[in-house]
Amino acid sequence: MRNYFAKTVFVLAATFFLAACSGQPLSTREKGTLFGGVVGAGSGAIIGSAVGAPAAGAAIGGALGAGTGYVVGNALQNNEIAIRHTQSQVSSQERQLASQRAQIRQLQMEHETE
Repeated sequence: MRNYFAKTVFVLAATFFLAACSGQPLSTREKGTLFGGVVGAGSGAIIGSAVGAPAAGAAIGGALGAGTGYVVGNALQNNEIAIRHTQSQVSSQERQLASQRAQIRQLQMEHETE
């Protein structure tokens, strides 16, 4: 029974890993969650092995790490979005300034010909 359970877990994990390989690249939030989960699980397993429960330590550490990674990744992604929005506004204003400068030159030329 235990061998069957281990095989089932392996097959499910392999399926999730393969499914994760397709589609869009990971967002900053997703990268933060993944990195936090991996680091947390590793740290939890090390700490858990010192107390005799590496699996429980890995599970708890992974959950806490993923939560922390999500929060940090979310903040970074929100900053990236804000920066892109600001850059878009700056580009729009630069285009408007160029258009207004062209209009000013045209008006100056018209005024000189009069």
